[in-house]
Amino acid sequence: MAEEIKSLEELNSVVEGTAAVVNEDSFAPREPVRDALGRSYATGKRKDAVARVWIKPGSGKVTVNGKEMDKYFARPVLQMILRQPFQVAGVVGEFDVYATVKGGGLSGQAGAVKHGISKALQLYEPSLRSALKAAGFLTRDSRVVERKKFGKRKARRSFQFSKR
Repeated sequence: MAEEIKSLEELNSVVEGTAAVVNEDSFAPREPVRDALGRSYATGKRKDAVARVWIKPGSGKVTVNGKEMDKYFARPVLQMILRQPFQVAGVVGEFDVYATVKGGGLSGQAGAVKHGISKALQLYEPSLRSALKAAGFLTRDSRVVERKKFGKRKARRSFQFSKR
């Protein structure tokens, strides 16, 4: 009960503007999140694709749905998308990635794996968070396909108008 009263007093002092300045030291630093096997797990999403991603220290091998990255994502642009989080964080070739991805097309799947890798890297090594956040890799890209409306040919495209 004394704890609650103390916190209410602190709350009132904050509201009144008489609170002491909060030290940066009072905030606990982020702790690494790893499982028993030394891996970090994260879920990445993009469009309709959802990727489950595990990272662990290794030689830089990337496996997607049981296949090597260059076999699953044949286009160089998609492979480049998967390498971006490592380049921004400066840890190229230091982590092995195992990912399973479902839904969407190849481009959306590559974006989902990239999002998952970024989140897992940040959980494995919290000091990488600032670089990944500044690059915008921790934010889920919320753009999705707009639904088709009735009376329209597509989402917004109308049927061709004929005067006669």
